[in-house]
Amino acid sequence: MKLGGLALTVLLMAVITACGGGNGGNSPAATASEEPSAAPTAAAEASAPPAELKKAKIVLNWFPKAQHGGVYAAKEQGIFEQNGFDVTVEPGGPQVSAVQIVASGNAEFGLAHADQIVIAKNQGIDLVVVAAALQGSPQAFMFQEDVAIDGFEDLNGRTVFIQPGITYWDYLKKQYDLSGVKEMTYTGQHVNFLADPESVTQSFVTSEPFFMEKEGVKVKTLLVSESGYNPYNVVLFVTKDYLDNNRDTVAGFVKAFSEGWMSYKDTSAEVNKAIFEANPNIALDAIGFEDEAQREFVYGGDAAEHGFGYMTEERWSTLIDQLAELGLLKEKFATSEIFTTEFLPGQ
Repeated sequence: MKLGGLALTVLLMAVITACGGGNGGNSPAATASEEPSAAPTAAAEASAPPAELKKAKIVLNWFPKAQHGGVYAAKEQGIFEQNGFDVTVEPGGPQVSAVQIVASGNAEFGLAHADQIVIAKNQGIDLVVVAAALQGSPQAFMFQEDVAIDGFEDLNGRTVFIQPGITYWDYLKKQYDLSGVKEMTYTGQHVNFLADPESVTQSFVTSEPFFMEKEGVKVKTLLVSESGYNPYNVVLFVTKDYLDNNRDTVAGFVKAFSEGWMSYKDTSAEVNKAIFEANPNIALDAIGFEDEAQREFVYGGDAAEHGFGYMTEERWSTLIDQLAELGLLKEKFATSEIFTTEFLPGQ
């Protein structure tokens, strides 16, 4: 029995050796150690934990609207996640200052008007703009269709509903003789405007004309930019300190922000539903109107040639000069201190 067991053992060793042919007679253990590790199976890959996403918050400049379409496209379509971010979107509003929230470190990114960023720097808050969502400003004066207004001088002798302290109004009063205007506080409601057929109100061409049409009132508008005051209307910004210490994070976020806006261009009908869910106080058809009306402001101008988000030194320099002439700046500063295009796709 012992001999039979030995013969069986020898036979099994011979079979094992034969199966290892081409390996120079190495033992199975030695062969396994020299072979490359097998690729992980699909099941193993599926069970692997996902890469950790970087949390970030963006504060909007107002309640959710179509002017935030790129943000909601990136959020709803997973574009932020694809770029490594878990993003919280905080709505703005009359009592919410994106500038103050970002400056305090309670959010990494914010949206604001370009002139707000310049004025903030004058107040000692160092912010840097990394993309322009709207190339031009849809801010305008609105009046009823039969009112004879061809230029800003024609505002004289009329009641103008205007937000106190709004920068472009200071500019217009300096550029034109508007001493004959009766200023009334703009409240966002148009009852008094409609009650006075000769009056004028501040507005956005992307929203108020739509609401007037719903009321059966025909109106015309005069863009503020036609006066020569035309800052970038909605810009993405961070603090200078955050940018200096998180350049890769800023680059990734700007990439996702830009991709979101380019996706919104073709998928706005679906994204607008998400905006409506975030802000049901604005009707879905009003969001659609703003979406269509703002397209030239978002994708036109320099963006048509250089890509979404593009900005120029000339535009920023002009804005700084204008605000300095209004006495809103203690001193001028270099445009390189307040904006950069280095993180924009293709730059």
